[in-house]
Amino acid sequence: MSPLIEITGLSKTYMLGEIEVRALRGIDLKIERGEFVAIMGASGSGKTTLMNILGCLDRPDAGTYLLEGVEVGGLDDEELAAIRSRRIGFVFQNFNLLSRTSAIENIELPLFYSGWNHESEKRATELLELLGLRGCGQNHPNQLSGGQQQRVAIARALINRPAILLADEPTGNLDSTNATVISSLLKSLATDYGKTVIMVSHDAKAVEVFPIMYGMRDGRFVEAGAVA
Repeated sequence: MSPLIEITGLSKTYMLGEIEVRALRGIDLKIERGEFVAIMGASGSGKTTLMNILGCLDRPDAGTYLLEGVEVGGLDDEELAAIRSRRIGFVFQNFNLLSRTSAIENIELPLFYSGWNHESEKRATELLELLGLRGCGQNHPNQLSGGQQQRVAIARALINRPAILLADEPTGNLDSTNATVISSLLKSLATDYGKTVIMVSHDAKAVEVFPIMYGMRDGRFVEAGAVA
């Protein structure tokens, strides 16, 4: 069986005015189904650019990206949107919850774009239970702690049963206790539920539970312990 994700020679360059920024410089990467992977690096290391390409939010300038054996570079915008909707869940540092919408409605939001069915509310309720949010379904974000808001965001990312969960600095706005809880929760989604979880972070403490770790600096992989 081929890897879930296989990247070869991935490169990406941006222009900032007249300055050329080589965000990725020939990245090679394989990730199997159900793996729990951390990508560490400081700001400007290229980790967010890599995450955007993994999430089909951006395209590389060179190299190949095979997702479930399909060359992503050959897909059109509609096909990429379908992958983002059905196969990938996104978790962000700032939670990105709708402030005037209840927790359960925030969780259900992706279903409005991918197709609502009679099991949708049941699925959202099950995710509330799974993520330790029983009794919080009708609460709005300002009635929840930071850790609870991030768990709502994770539930929203899971509502379409994606194969891959991409977490971009998901502990960045949390205190150390909640950061540990969220990291452990993400790990359990891989070990207990078979999700492939990829998390980018600059915080070594937040990713110490990850069994697979890559370090990034200047658009390349380096030893994970050498990214500070």
